[in-house]
Amino acid sequence: MWIYEKKLEYPVKIKTCNPKMAKYVITQYGGPDGELGASVRYLSQRFSMPTEEAKSILNDIGTEELAHLEMVGAIVFQLLKGVPPKVLEREGLGAYYADHDHAVYPMSAGGVPFSAAALQSKGDPVADLTENLAAEQKARATYENLINLSDDPDVIDPLRFLREREIVHFQRFGEALRIVEERLGEKKCHFVKKAE
Repeated sequence: MWIYEKKLEYPVKIKTCNPKMAKYVITQYGGPDGELGASVRYLSQRFSMPTEEAKSILNDIGTEELAHLEMVGAIVFQLLKGVPPKVLEREGLGAYYADHDHAVYPMSAGGVPFSAAALQSKGDPVADLTENLAAEQKARATYENLINLSDDPDVIDPLRFLREREIVHFQRFGEALRIVEERLGEKKCHFVKKAE
């Protein structure tokens, strides 16, 4: 199915700790538009896709989102590495430290833990793919917001890479939607001809 290389999809080499930035970036790990939710959504939706092409696109993007989850986790970990508890507390991460120390935990920037309750796998391929188009645009916008909050090129560089991949995913989901709509249109035409 796929091969896991023991390296990040794109390098993350942050030299300067920044717990405040970590608090923001973690939203792309386990927040409402983050990589964990995207991977679970796409890998679940693939089963009800009517074409092999659409299934493949969802599978490819879903597994790539796991690679992005790994990158975001590396960013957060490197931003927090070695930061003393008192500094974490001063930067608004005291409760996080109390529960997780310096571990990477899936949550939003506001501290809400990850929940799959908001994810959709509707079973209607047009509805699911349309939702995925919106999800990719929300993720792109979140990465742009994070880039705007940072002045560290070591943080901005991988965030830009991730933003660009969201744009590619949006394009791929558009392709999948066109394929599915054509297939569903053919089925509908075929059914109408049989009924006549």
